Amino acid sequence: MQKKITLTEDEIPESWYNIVADMPNKPLPPLHPGTHEPIGPEMLAPLFPMELIKQEVTADKWVGIPEEVREVYKIWRPTPMFRATGLEKMLGTRAKIYYKYEGVSPAGSHKPNTAVPQAYYNKQEGVKRITTETGAGQWGSALSFACQLFGIECDVYMVRASYEGKPYRKIMMNTWGANVYPSPSERTQAGRSILAQDPNSPGSLGIAISEAVELAMQADDTKYALGSVLNHVLMHQTVIGLEAITQLEKAGDFPDIVVAPFGGGSNFAGIAFPFLRYNLEEGKSIRCIAAEPASCPKLTRGVFRYDLGDTVGMTPLLPMYTLGHNFIPAPIHAGGLRYHGAGAIVSQLLNDGLIEAQAFKQLECFDAGIKFARAEGIIPAPEATHAIATVIREAQRANEEGTSPTILFNLCGHGHFDMASYEQYLAGKLVEHEVTQEEIMASLAELDTPLI
Repeated sequence: MQKKITLTEDEIPESWYNIVADMPNKPLPPLHPGTHEPIGPEMLAPLFPMELIKQEVTADKWVGIPEEVREVYKIWRPTPMFRATGLEKMLGTRAKIYYKYEGVSPAGSHKPNTAVPQAYYNKQEGVKRITTETGAGQWGSALSFACQLFGIECDVYMVRASYEGKPYRKIMMNTWGANVYPSPSERTQAGRSILAQDPNSPGSLGIAISEAVELAMQADDTKYALGSVLNHVLMHQTVIGLEAITQLEKAGDFPDIVVAPFGGGSNFAGIAFPFLRYNLEEGKSIRCIAAEPASCPKLTRGVFRYDLGDTVGMTPLLPMYTLGHNFIPAPIHAGGLRYHGAGAIVSQLLNDGLIEAQAFKQLECFDAGIKFARAEGIIPAPEATHAIATVIREAQRANEEGTSPTILFNLCGHGHFDMASYEQYLAGKLVEHEVTQEEIMASLAELDTPLI
């Protein structure tokens, strides 16, 4: 059975870790979408409070966590770590497998780690309303929870495929006082333009971002919040890996491999960046693997170039591995991983060969999720099953090679609101998705953004 490794409230990190300070090649600057010139803080000011803009561009290695934020963190942090002895036994592996469980948060995922500080900094600047997008609903749920704590109104644009397929996520957000709209919607010019082209559009995170950004820019008392991709978001999530280091020290262990699901980067960054620090500072060789869906494989099959963060073109150009901002992923159940691009920091690390990426088909991931649930008792979110599939693949490789690595992965959330997808899998009705090279090339051919 599971072996639980816990921490006390006093062991919640006091600072976030900013990996940019240690990177041999810093991320390239964001560019203005019109002039293609590097942008300054003034372009971000309509969207974000100044403190978050400072965090976005800081070169400081450590950024202090406000005490008010740490107090909220105490609702669910420190999160537990488990030695997955049941899964080890099921796989017949000599590998040691650990997982950090972020599903104990109020929203059921890792997303409140950044939602809380983002809401806090907006409150400090007098913001009355925050707009955002969400894929599967974890980010929208987290921000709804955080906004309720700090007395801020919250409008969420939820990718239509998930809005229709995961109704209880919407109800969670409504319970915390948020307004939730299926995206693309008729509420914005961006949404209307997409619906004019395709009235049955399933939506995408890129489209939902366009809608949320458009509305945030129209009102002085409204800001926008992003749940992944940007530097400050990835930094907030490092509380996961920083806690994990302390927990593994207590277990007398240290990982050879660190794994996390990958959508835009916050999940992966949260657990991997604090361990990558040992590679960058001390010359260790920890393998950090980002696990993405085969239906949206920007890291494994995309290109590294400047691209827009949204579909319509309202955001700055970011240096990223991308499938093209017009790419519409298949409506897989891991809705949180259906994003066309990767964050600038992760993209630079991948381009420099400092991290790895693997892609998985949907059926292999659900098979891994079922195995994990039966071995460890926790039903994982569809996003988390991508990490589990990676762990199983690496454990099998270890068996073949006769090695015994220590593997750590981020179990980023539970799957309690994803029973419909498990029902389809167990009934043999889950549809497989893998994007073709022709589809990728067609999407990339539409890009007229700067090359790197």
